Amino acid sequence: MDDRFNTTQAMREAVFFDGPEANRRYSRFWLLLILAAIIASAGVVADSTATVIGAMIVAPLMTPILGTMLATVLGDHTNLVRSLLLVLAGAATAIAIGYLVGSLVAVDVLAETNPQVAGRVTPGLIDLLAALGTGVVGSVALVRRDISDTLPGVAIAISLVPPLAVVGLALESGSVIQALGALLLFLTNFVAIIGTGIVVMSIYGVNRLARVDSAGKPRRLARPVALLAVMLVIIGAPLAYTSLTVAARSIVEKGVFDTSERWAQSVGWEVQDVTTQGEKVHVRLEGPLPLPQTSELKSALDAAGVDTSLVIVNLVPIYTVDFDAIE
Repeated sequence: MDDRFNTTQAMREAVFFDGPEANRRYSRFWLLLILAAIIASAGVVADSTATVIGAMIVAPLMTPILGTMLATVLGDHTNLVRSLLLVLAGAATAIAIGYLVGSLVAVDVLAETNPQVAGRVTPGLIDLLAALGTGVVGSVALVRRDISDTLPGVAIAISLVPPLAVVGLALESGSVIQALGALLLFLTNFVAIIGTGIVVMSIYGVNRLARVDSAGKPRRLARPVALLAVMLVIIGAPLAYTSLTVAARSIVEKGVFDTSERWAQSVGWEVQDVTTQGEKVHVRLEGPLPLPQTSELKSALDAAGVDTSLVIVNLVPIYTVDFDAIE
């Protein structure tokens, strides 16, 4: 018997929710998904990277996503629909749990105040590249059981449940834009896993083994591949736009920082940080009293080509008391 048949059968058992073990697999999926969503939401709210990583390892969404990919390759319509519905239901559940956790928090959980949110609401092309790489590893690990021990690393690298938790948290905090950004990150990972999986299955010959249906007619991958190509283009457009926006913002922030740093050194102050909030660039400086005049800073920023109408300077005076010097 063709070894590829044995490999395909093993993959089906690993990612499809059918057969005599279906009920057990469903109960395991929902238990782990709910726990992963709770852990991810709590980790984001608490700004705990370790907790969020724990949620990534626990999260079971990778299984139905790989099931969607394998069902596409095998032409298994029943498992394709079943896997897609499971992904959609799981994603909706994770978003709902994020929303509920957000309602328990007194403050809004948004990018302006939470680094975990900030890192997931502005995905760029580099995120697509990372998703493609980890998608390849995950698909190869599915085909080759001898390297399946890499799957925990893939779970950490490919972010699935945390972005969905951020969608719910952002929606509860009233930011639809940030919620859409986090959802875009999830969709990027979803499409990348399926797209790279189809390529990997083709390389290993799994698709050739299953290209004939029960009626003897050849199955074709042209339609799903074309659909995935369109999805990659649709997702790539906002990712490219976000990447260009972030790059332009970084250039402006660096120019403001360098100019402000030179001015701060001349007056004995220090630049603490430069951040962009909406359309405004906030410069935070600290130093001793008295407060320095900022007219020279404005002139320097104008000379550097910075639109000073978009710059807000926050001067934080530092007054030091040495009790040992007081008699």
